[in-house]
Amino acid sequence: MALLRWFCAVLVFFSVPALAIEPFVVRDIRVEGIQRIEAGTVFSYLPVKVGETMTDEKASQALRALFGTGFFKDVSIESEGGVLVVAVQERPSIAQVDFLGVKEFEKDQLIKSLRQLGLGDGRIFDRSQLDRAEQELKRQYLSRGRYAVEVTTTVTPLERNRVSINFNVNEGDVAKIQQINIIGAKTFREKDLLGLFILRTPGWLTWWSKHDQYSRQKLSADLEVLRSYYLDRGYLEFNIDSTQVTISPDKKDIFISVSITEGPKYTVSGVKVAGELLLPEAEILKLITVKPGEVFSRARISESTKNISERLGNDGYAFANVNAAPELDKTKNQAAFTFFIDPGRRVYVRRINVLGNNRTRDEVIRREMRQIEGGWYSGEKINLSRSRIDKLGYFTEVNVETPSVTGTTDQVDVNLTVVEKPTGNILLGAGFGSGEGVTLSGSVAQQNIFGSGKFVSVQVNTSKINTTYAFSYTDPYFTVDGISQGFDIYSREIDGTRGNVGRFITKTLGGGIRFGVPVTERDTITYGLAYEDTNITTFSDSPLIILDSVNTFGSQNDAIIATAGWVRDGRDSLIYPTKGTLQRAFGEVGLPGASLQYFKTNYQYQRYFPLSRDYTLLLNGEAGYGDGYDDRPLPFFKNFFAGGVNSVRGYRSSTIGPKDSNGDTRGGSSRLVGNTEFLFPFPGLQNDRSVRLSVFFDAGMIADKFDADAFRYSTGLGLFWSSPFGPLKISVAAPLNADSLDRKQAFQFTFGGAF
Repeated sequence: MALLRWFCAVLVFFSVPALAIEPFVVRDIRVEGIQRIEAGTVFSYLPVKVGETMTDEKASQALRALFGTGFFKDVSIESEGGVLVVAVQERPSIAQVDFLGVKEFEKDQLIKSLRQLGLGDGRIFDRSQLDRAEQELKRQYLSRGRYAVEVTTTVTPLERNRVSINFNVNEGDVAKIQQINIIGAKTFREKDLLGLFILRTPGWLTWWSKHDQYSRQKLSADLEVLRSYYLDRGYLEFNIDSTQVTISPDKKDIFISVSITEGPKYTVSGVKVAGELLLPEAEILKLITVKPGEVFSRARISESTKNISERLGNDGYAFANVNAAPELDKTKNQAAFTFFIDPGRRVYVRRINVLGNNRTRDEVIRREMRQIEGGWYSGEKINLSRSRIDKLGYFTEVNVETPSVTGTTDQVDVNLTVVEKPTGNILLGAGFGSGEGVTLSGSVAQQNIFGSGKFVSVQVNTSKINTTYAFSYTDPYFTVDGISQGFDIYSREIDGTRGNVGRFITKTLGGGIRFGVPVTERDTITYGLAYEDTNITTFSDSPLIILDSVNTFGSQNDAIIATAGWVRDGRDSLIYPTKGTLQRAFGEVGLPGASLQYFKTNYQYQRYFPLSRDYTLLLNGEAGYGDGYDDRPLPFFKNFFAGGVNSVRGYRSSTIGPKDSNGDTRGGSSRLVGNTEFLFPFPGLQNDRSVRLSVFFDAGMIADKFDADAFRYSTGLGLFWSSPFGPLKISVAAPLNADSLDRKQAFQFTFGGAF
């Protein structure tokens, strides 16, 4: 039908000039056959007006123009006594488009996509567009693995030259991969090779991942993984000979066959470098990770070329080209590699452009740059700059491009593009336990107030036991060289009469000032001075440790607190770290001149191990110790505590440790916490850096001295989601060795609302 319509249109087009119209002066113009289209629309396409002469040439022009609008399926031009008569037959318009039997897609989504093809309510009906729409709908179903889909279209004429279009869809069953064969595998088991594939036969989780549905893109990715697997294990001549994908007659089952040739296993016989060596040869050879005598590995060859390129890039050679050329000895199955180095021209950075920062000031971003304008290009400094900007926590994405400057060979620009995120937070914390019910806390903070990079927070905690009001301010660049300054003012009341920590009440007022001094790109030293005044109210049945503390220090006491700390942050990201180390050491001392004299120290070591592109192992350890001076103990309200979503999950916050005679938690002067966490993407969201799952094992101890029996253990599942509304952290944990006095809390979460 489509070919016939095309032929008729061509015939009309070339036959138009053959119309024999005697030239005449147009006295009037009459349009016949229009129903929806205004006569003025037809007049606008005519090359003549009343009073002008109509000719064969102008008649041909009019026919071409009117057919070209697509509004009409037939047009004729005649003359009746000086009146130009234009007779048209309109194409029908589409009154509605409907779908029957569609479950795989949302109807609104399909209607929107069809409108983009020109098929929608109010549009002119065109059979060729309907055919294209039908094919596109089938293609969409095929991409979802529904190869048995049947699409039937029905066009129903309606009054006023309109039509109704119905797509009747029989979706059929989703075709599943029933078998994948690798033919020619001898060295490795076929089962192990198939384990590398994303595509697989139906399993207990494939209903969610849909990896049992054939996809050309997924198969191509799997074949590349297979190729890399062999090439990284010495099979330099490995080849994929062919792939065959067949479908069963009922279009429900798919069978995939991959034919391969493994070839022999090669070892590296020698390594040398050639070309323009701007670095000492010995230094270059240290950058090459593949060594003579080892099994050939394409991954190590690629790593070596990358190392050399990056090293040259640090000296300004941004476009260095390094190629590893093999020399094969097929009789001995050995390969010698020569790394040819072409450093190119040394380039410098002309301009640094910051894009995407609608709220954050340019200076806040530029002061984190270690690459300077007008300086030699350095890949190391650019990567360090990107990392520092990412760790600000103001952006969801930080991308860096270094395009060459048009018309030059020795200049590049650095285009730094950021995607801002809300930096204000309304943080809500909650936990639920069968015995204690729900506990709540909250704070309001703005990390980047007015785009200045300064931090302001107001904390309000109105839980059953702990009531805290605190105000904090930090200027990360109090001086131009990066020394930070901040201060804190707080009021804290602990009402033990309303919880499970013993009958007592403490009220604390305090404030302090602090500074941070960067000593390297990753190391910062902090120090500060604060003053606290604490009042303690006790009762006849107050815990013995509190009564002893009041007898020792008095019911009203104060402290002058000096603090010092050290932080080394080598993580690759603040929000989604996959590798690197974070270390923190912190100490505080109650100075002479006040009633409380004590010390506390705390150390944290956290390391991320990348296991693969998607999987990361996190190890975290924390140790704390405190004591008093002059044979006095550590004040009880300075004790360490553990338990909760940020230490040992599965136990209620701050309830792990020694209990008094009433079973109330009193804390301790020593603290040990360890966490092992296996981090992985949420199934189906491997490329989404905002959400992450984990399986964890936690351990923690609170005591006055080391006691292995005091450790509490838990395991469970965690989720972190940097949602559009703020960060959400959830854990579902099971305590492994809780005793009868421990406060268990299986479900815990914190949620921050961003603004």
